[in-house]
Amino acid sequence: MSPPPPTAPPPHMWGGGRGVGRVTSPAPTRETHVQLAGIYKSFGSKHVLRGVDLDIYRGEIIYIIGKSGSGKSVTLKNITGLLKPDAGTVYIDGIDVHAADDAELNNLRRKMGVLFQMAALFDSMSVFENVAFGPRRFSRLPEKEIAELVTEKLAMVGLKGVENLNPSALSGGMQKRVGLARAIALNPEIVLYDEPTTGVDPILGAAVDDLIKTLNAKTGVTSIVISHDMASVFRTAHRVAMLYDGVFRLIGTPDDFKKSDDPVIRQFVEGSADGPIPIL
Repeated sequence: MSPPPPTAPPPHMWGGGRGVGRVTSPAPTRETHVQLAGIYKSFGSKHVLRGVDLDIYRGEIIYIIGKSGSGKSVTLKNITGLLKPDAGTVYIDGIDVHAADDAELNNLRRKMGVLFQMAALFDSMSVFENVAFGPRRFSRLPEKEIAELVTEKLAMVGLKGVENLNPSALSGGMQKRVGLARAIALNPEIVLYDEPTTGVDPILGAAVDDLIKTLNAKTGVTSIVISHDMASVFRTAHRVAMLYDGVFRLIGTPDDFKKSDDPVIRQFVEGSADGPIPIL
């Protein structure tokens, strides 16, 4: 199903940085950027993914949702190459991720940035060193250009004047922003977000959503978001794919999920304890 043209995001909620404000997101294309084809993954006797198929379009914001333990993070790790499927193939720009040699895999990973659930910053490094880590390791940029890049990426997420601070001196929300600045430091084509609104208050959650939309609008990046936060989904997503029993139960627009008569979809969207999805 074709993703709808996105609406303009609300005014930027971070404040304090340059390059933020009301931005109109470009419509995503129908060009497949990432493809999951028949992915199976088990851990011992636990069958997590049972033949997952999904085409992710270039430039879209797609949310992968599902209850805890449904395989969302396993799907993300299969995309990045951190896990290898038992069967099936992951393609990025038509390249088989799991058949790639080390050089090809490194090139593919340079196209990806990941914002981990808890930001996963290096506590022993300053904010500057955290954001500069990727460019120093994977590029040949001179230090002067790296310094300019760090300042630019921090400004994109609404931060300035924090370069010399350690992560421990920052609030949880600021740490998430630093984590995102690090994720986009090498100008990735794909950004993967692992539960970006987990553990934050509703105001900060809305601000995280706004930032995802703003980055998508400014850079055209393909955004893959792992979440179970339906408020975030309805504010932000072009398309949504729900994992249930190891396969995608529904792939569609947020409107498709709101209107679905499927009792599994309805229970999850409404957050109800009553329905076919077991609580435990």
